[in-house]
Amino acid sequence: MLKRVFLLFLAFSAFVSILSAQGNFIYLIKIDGIINPATAGFVLEGIERAEQDGASCLVIQMDTPGGLMESMRSIVKRILGSKVPIIVYVAPSGSRAGSAGVFITLAAHIAAMAPGTNIGAAHPVQMGEKKMSKEMEAKILNDTVAYIKTIAKQRGRNAKWAEKAVRKSVSVTEKQALRLGVIDLISPTLEDLLNKVDGKRVKVAPAKVITLKVKGLEIRTLEMSFRDRLLNTISNPNIAYILLMLGIYGLFFEIANPGVILPGIIGGI
Repeated sequence: MLKRVFLLFLAFSAFVSILSAQGNFIYLIKIDGIINPATAGFVLEGIERAEQDGASCLVIQMDTPGGLMESMRSIVKRILGSKVPIIVYVAPSGSRAGSAGVFITLAAHIAAMAPGTNIGAAHPVQMGEKKMSKEMEAKILNDTVAYIKTIAKQRGRNAKWAEKAVRKSVSVTEKQALRLGVIDLISPTLEDLLNKVDGKRVKVAPAKVITLKVKGLEIRTLEMSFRDRLLNTISNPNIAYILLMLGIYGLFFEIANPGVILPGIIGGI
């Protein structure tokens, strides 16, 4: 009998220790630049780690002009299916959530902006020299509008403004965004943001309501791996263009001067 009670006591103690070890910290990741496959991978890994480690929430501090549609969609899809609350914070002052950043901000459980920031202009832009037909442009536009309206409605945000951001490339300041119901609040600092959202109730997957208890918690910043940083750098359109030109010239030099080998190898790589 005493042995059974002792074992139950140990099990209860272990359970309590697990509970106390989880939910007493916040993960923070920072996006500063274009939304690309490296950025998407970084965000997805951050959400996965926040779920596994039992973080109280994940804060995505963002400053982006936009990026690739597929990368944005993978981020939004993961945020909507997250088991931990996701806070998207457009900061610091002077930052923006443009194009793909609009979708990511609207998808967050809590969307916030710092003073002196802006959000909007989410019209899809074609990349490359090949022109699309008007029918294809209309198809892509309508699909993008439907997607952003679905996100906005799911989070209870202004779907009409979201549609205008895509169709008419409208952009608004943080004060206008708050007044229009695009974001939830304005905060000058991350600490102030956490104080304001403390006690708020959010719905996470799968249909679970959580009360945020984030005031005064430890903030742990997650950094990009070397691989992600390298991919993020070479995904920059300017860098990619320079690498493309170097590759072309390397191959051309090898063809013009057979047997040199090195320029051809570098160009091929």
